[in-house]
Amino acid sequence: MRNPSSTTTTAATTTTKTKVKNNSNNNIGSNNSPCCNKVGLKRGPWTPEEDEVLANYIKKEGEGRWRTLPKRAGLLRCGKSCRLRWMNYLRPSVKRGHIAPDEEDLILRLHRLLGNRYLYHLLFRFRI
Repeated sequence: MRNPSSTTTTAATTTTKTKVKNNSNNNIGSNNSPCCNKVGLKRGPWTPEEDEVLANYIKKEGEGRWRTLPKRAGLLRCGKSCRLRWMNYLRPSVKRGHIAPDEEDLILRLHRLLGNRYLYHLLFRFRI
């Protein structure tokens, strides 16, 4: 049986194939929904009051369920924004300040061993 997505002309003996666009409507069952309805949400820099609300809520309820957290905490931010703010700035285990000499030595040794690409992933994953 002939492939319906290809056409062959016998006179010129050339074969052409048609491409199908990968449209999001064609992905049945995929989970590509947006993280939030962006209408009415605050954008831009976080205020100290928002930081405090987020930190207090996470201390009380714990991490997780990021999509529903803003509404439950009373924030006008999307869940992704709350998660990134917590993970990168507000979490108590985030190290701040200067790099200690032993940490710098470790980074240099790992860079010689692994190179830039894998060192970045290692440092980011394990928060060295």
